[in-house]
Amino acid sequence: MTGDGPHAPPLRGYSVAVIGAGNMGGAMVARLCDGGVPVVACDIDLRRQQQAASAGASLADTPALAAAALVDEGLLIVCVVDADQSRAVLLGADGAVNRLRPGQTVMLCPTIAPQDTEALADALSERGIGCIDAPMSGGPARARDGSMSLMLAAPNAELTRHEGLLVRLSSRRFVISERVGDGARTKLVNNLLAGINLVGAAEVMALAERLGLDLAATLDVIEQSSGQSWIGSDRMRRAIAGDFDPRAHVTLLEKDTRLAVEAATAAGFEGPLGARAAAVFARAHAAGMADLDDGALLSLLRAGPAQSH
Repeated sequence: MTGDGPHAPPLRGYSVAVIGAGNMGGAMVARLCDGGVPVVACDIDLRRQQQAASAGASLADTPALAAAALVDEGLLIVCVVDADQSRAVLLGADGAVNRLRPGQTVMLCPTIAPQDTEALADALSERGIGCIDAPMSGGPARARDGSMSLMLAAPNAELTRHEGLLVRLSSRRFVISERVGDGARTKLVNNLLAGINLVGAAEVMALAERLGLDLAATLDVIEQSSGQSWIGSDRMRRAIAGDFDPRAHVTLLEKDTRLAVEAATAAGFEGPLGARAAAVFARAHAAGMADLDDGALLSLLRAGPAQSH
């Protein structure tokens, strides 16, 4: 099933600007270009800009110039890493708000704290600009084929107005509520569980090795049994093969688990696993693994607690 669907609304007179054409943003750029949607891409990485151009996008040197290229019914998608980058590309000296027009809409895709999402939405609202809180999940391959998940929180009128684009981007759209910030909350809950599952998978693979088991065969069993998790299978298959080329850097789940634990603390909740999982990602970063694939947790836990601090 693809994100277009059999009854995708037409996108006549519609354009998209994507700020941040990395793994996920670049995949969305390519998908939309393949579907004939005019796309303007902006990224500080020249290589990412070139990839977007090769996919068929026009290029803009700054977020403001990307916003200026939008037609009235267009949408500006922010697909950067964190809240600081989101503020910079929207509200900075060359930020998109300088050229966005009242009535246009920004879609926020990064995993950031709910209060940061709300603050950005408030800053946009002061200028008459709408906001769709839309964290994503599934990885670049699913973003490319339109099967990634989108967790949507926005007034229904905004979602309806941009339905044609949302359908093309995702076949798994979850409308959380009309309250901007609830998409961010849902994504943090999801990613905390992903982090817990990944730490657990790396721990049991390290244990299996210490017990003298064949790791590939052990993972075969887990994948067909009660211990299965998608992230565990995906990351441990690569880690067993010694492939740590980053598809998702350690720093991403380090950030996301930290933000989730902070949100839990603010809500007066303390669970037994979240903070411990977040601490493992922080240890991996401190151990020099920040830029590796997060499957590198297997290497960390193979070393044992004393060596991995």
